[in-house]
Amino acid sequence: MNPLTLIVWCMALGAVAAVVLARAGDFLARPGRSRLRALAWHASVFLLVLLLSGVLREAAHPAPVRLQLLQALAGPLCVAMANFWIHGWLVAGRRDRPMAGLLRLFAFVLPVLGVAILRLPPEQQLPAAAAASLAGSALTCWLTLRAWIFGDRLALPMAAGCLLTLPALAGLYALAMHLGQWSALEQAGVALCATLANALTGRMLWRRERHLGRTREAAGVPALDPVTRVHSAAALVKRLVASRRRRRGSRREGALVAVTVFDAGRIANQVGAAGLDEVWMTLAARLQREVGVANPVGRYWDRCFVAVVETIPTPAWLSGFGLRLARSLRQPIEVTGRDGEPEQVQVDVGVGVLHLRAFHAEAEDVLHEVQRLAEAARSMASRAATRDGASGAPVPVEEACWGRRQRRRERGAPATLALHRG
Repeated sequence: MNPLTLIVWCMALGAVAAVVLARAGDFLARPGRSRLRALAWHASVFLLVLLLSGVLREAAHPAPVRLQLLQALAGPLCVAMANFWIHGWLVAGRRDRPMAGLLRLFAFVLPVLGVAILRLPPEQQLPAAAAASLAGSALTCWLTLRAWIFGDRLALPMAAGCLLTLPALAGLYALAMHLGQWSALEQAGVALCATLANALTGRMLWRRERHLGRTREAAGVPALDPVTRVHSAAALVKRLVASRRRRRGSRREGALVAVTVFDAGRIANQVGAAGLDEVWMTLAARLQREVGVANPVGRYWDRCFVAVVETIPTPAWLSGFGLRLARSLRQPIEVTGRDGEPEQVQVDVGVGVLHLRAFHAEAEDVLHEVQRLAEAARSMASRAATRDGASGAPVPVEEACWGRRQRRRERGAPATLALHRG
């Protein structure tokens, strides 16, 4: 490594280290699991570049055997951490079962592969580590792009960051294996890919985290609805129409959720207009948490919230989801009373859950239907209703039939099968 290339890689390490320090400061100021994961991810990128670029070899002169061991483990472990981290970032467990399964699988398999690679002959260890790392990184890139197709707007820039990781990994391992003669300009290109990938993924992680933080606090930048900071009715309808178009192309199934509040007048008399606004903000925040930050939530009218769940793992998943949502929304809400003292409010809500197939009705029709289900839920013990596949009548979500049984009933098959319990 000549002085020019050493300067190039030191500059790249400095850029990565700046992100690590910023993340460390953020974690110390506001400790949290997501911030710790982000700090660990950026630190692993710094160590990966340090080990594979040759800077550590020039600076500390470690034993060749020990350095190769670290280089063989660095790539698979770093990519495994990325898969584990992006699984949560994409909310993969809620939106797509194959996506969630593949990310979890590679997150566990890659470290095992890294250890198994150490049993190979020394000359085969780095090529095997490079192949495993590139395979895992390519999978991450593809699944992130898939999430964008399913409607996650932040996933496209994240996919671009993952795409930049591929030439960065390939170039770093090629340098570690001393493949060919690399000019300073070529090494600068690899360093730039690594730096941009780290910066772009870090930026997207921070934006998602900020969005989630705003949701949890029921605050954030002003949106079209001045009280709850969620989509207005018009914006929500646009998102639903766009979701319907994407669903027709991807042939994925989703859901529409409506939450209707029945006792707004009583709450206003109890705690006043300001206290009622706090109730609206809390309900919107709870609904957003349950559906995930990637799915749009809007205030359809003053006492009704609607959320679009872009993709679901299976239709049967909606039973448990509807019960969890109803239970969360019915928890007491602490607001500021008329006298300025904290006061707990119990909200009377109904939750409607409508299964959206790849080819479903127009936006106005499904919005009308899901509101009908939310109204009907008021008379049910669970306060969560869905549509019966045979009659179309509202039924409690825990008594709904999903999947093949529902399709058979919709075709008129005898309803002799036992009900699926969510």
